[in-house]
Amino acid sequence: MNFLVIDDEPLVRRSLTRALRARGHDSVEAEDGEAGLAAWKNQTPDAIFIDVLMPGLSGPDVVRQMKQNSLSQVRPIIALISAFSGEDSEKLALECGADCFISKPFDDIFSVVDLMVARVHAERSKLRLE
Repeated sequence: MNFLVIDDEPLVRRSLTRALRARGHDSVEAEDGEAGLAAWKNQTPDAIFIDVLMPGLSGPDVVRQMKQNSLSQVRPIIALISAFSGEDSEKLALECGADCFISKPFDDIFSVVDLMVARVHAERSKLRLE
């Protein structure tokens, strides 16, 4: 599977990328919302991790733009990630169009990767049934 990791923190990007690659997945990194949108337009990711707070375009802004300008029939699974957790963060994720919210720091980064892979498989299964 192909993943896109959009986060202004290099350590978070590298950690997710390493975990994804250790599980046999491809990953492209972007350091902010603008770079993330450009990367998304140049590839077809199966899933995207997007940080909430970034300079320039925020994570929710990026999600909204992606949802408005869908580039393919098969949409990627989008996870909004943030150090701020709680009901408000989860509500924000759903309101902007993300599929889920993941709080960081990650307790187990491999569980986060496995969860996203399972979400992609579930979404694709639903499409095959329709």
